[in-house]
Amino acid sequence: MSELPDFNTIRDTMTLVDDWEEKYAYIIALGGKLPTYPEDKMDKAHEVPGCMSRVWMDYDWQGGTFNMRLQSDAVIVKGLLGILTSIYGGKTADQILATDPKAMFEALGLGGKLTQNRRDGFVAVANRIRTLAQVQTES
Repeated sequence: MSELPDFNTIRDTMTLVDDWEEKYAYIIALGGKLPTYPEDKMDKAHEVPGCMSRVWMDYDWQGGTFNMRLQSDAVIVKGLLGILTSIYGGKTADQILATDPKAMFEALGLGGKLTQNRRDGFVAVANRIRTLAQVQTES
């Protein structure tokens, strides 16, 4: 497994690729770059509500930065989780809260190409991350 590219690299790649099948293949490949998710954390306590596919998240704050591990049972969704990891992983709570997930999604040009359920799932996971960041700033 290789490291996920940063968001700007992902955005630039998505912009350069014209063929939607190639874009989907790229998104799926990003999901393959996610760190291995611990099977013992694939439970209800780690499941993210609001997603059509099953999504699990485990996280911690180390040195003030957000570290997460994500998993899904759907390959496209797993790729979208890779994008979210590139956006929010290693960021401070303030950096997370300053990032608009819908704008990031639109910057990738995915608005009209993914189903509403997948878009809603992307936003649901982003909102969960933002909620965790808000709680972090309050503690």
